[in-house]
Amino acid sequence: MTLGPLSIKARLVLFAFGDFAFNLYWQSIMLFLLFYYTDALGLPMATAAAIYTVASVWDGIASFVAGEVTDRRPPKRGYGRVLMLGSVPLGLACVLTYAPLGTGPVGLALVVIGHLLFRTAYAAINVPYLAMGARISTDSRDRAFVAGARMLFGTLAWVVVARGTVPIGMWIGGDAVAAQGYLWAAVLFAVLGTGILVLVGATYREDAVPAAPAPPSVRASLASLAANRAFVTLNLAMMAMIVAVTMLNKSVLYYFKYFLGSDDAGQSALAWMGVVSGLAVPLWMLLQRWLGTRALWFVAACACMAGLTLFAKVHMATPLAMQLFLVGMQALIVGLHFAYWAMLPNTIEYGEQATGLRVEGAVFGMAALLQRVAIGVATAILGLGFDSAGYVANQAQSEATLAAMRWTIALVPLGALILSCAVMLLNPLGKGAHARILKGLAR
Repeated sequence: MTLGPLSIKARLVLFAFGDFAFNLYWQSIMLFLLFYYTDALGLPMATAAAIYTVASVWDGIASFVAGEVTDRRPPKRGYGRVLMLGSVPLGLACVLTYAPLGTGPVGLALVVIGHLLFRTAYAAINVPYLAMGARISTDSRDRAFVAGARMLFGTLAWVVVARGTVPIGMWIGGDAVAAQGYLWAAVLFAVLGTGILVLVGATYREDAVPAAPAPPSVRASLASLAANRAFVTLNLAMMAMIVAVTMLNKSVLYYFKYFLGSDDAGQSALAWMGVVSGLAVPLWMLLQRWLGTRALWFVAACACMAGLTLFAKVHMATPLAMQLFLVGMQALIVGLHFAYWAMLPNTIEYGEQATGLRVEGAVFGMAALLQRVAIGVATAILGLGFDSAGYVANQAQSEATLAAMRWTIALVPLGALILSCAVMLLNPLGKGAHARILKGLAR
């Protein structure tokens, strides 16, 4: 039976709702985990950044393996069942990641193990979920709609995590110390995330997609990705963008605490960044229909570079000024994320046309690998920059330390965004290119 337009949209929206669950986990790791390591557990910045970087790279490797498995061994009872079965281990691993097990040799080893287990569980079901986005519809307009809806749900989760983590931990844990407060917040997020992923997995249905004659070998998959100019250039641009965005986002709590003396204002800034993300997504979706997705990248990136230049020249001396700056930057950053996720599924058909192989799991697995490597690189750069500046957690920083921290926050992201635009100039997926590719494949 053919689904009507309303049923199709409902199906796409329900699928995109899974991103709310994934972002409860992801935003917690991105926004709070490094700060939790340094200012709640008391780990040195260099140690905390090293743990985070190793875990990010491991996450990337696990994601690529998950992508290869997705291509070569489709689950017998469908991808929805993968979400349902993997949701509980993921939730438990999230709780373990925030368990305050001490900073001695044994405790530190358990911290690392917990983080690695979480990254493994996340990759095991997130990569199949991403690949499902290319199977739920082959229409580029539906895919752009799903990308936008996923971003809306993801930004809603961002707001919940940013503004709710500390209050939720205090509410459930009462007078618990800071580290235990983070643990209680993780428990609640795990319960919500598990329930949502079970729902999405149970209701998932996919569109008809071309069947591959045989699973490609790992070597063939890698060769296909390497020959896929659309995939290569898009993901190199993404890596540069992720370095910029990660450094900016991870510095927020540190900036408000040590530059402006207001932890609560930092949490509010993160929450408002999430709110403006949700408001900005529909605007970027409309602009994408007019300009095309690749052009959207240049618009958003150039605007971000202008904002970082302003930050480098003008000192944000009050919490309100910094909050307004971050909110404006986040509205622009959303455009970059939307452009990337709208373009990534279309690289599958570009690669199929260029190489004769259709690899879905490998596309999303390699994309996740490169993204995690970029996050790890950004965290290492931030940790090295702060550590070399003389940063010590929970102490007043000297003027020289603050100045060095500020230049790290401003200049590295600016250079990374310039690099992303240079690479994106080589991407072949201009306006209308994907529709022409589909027609060619149909012939």
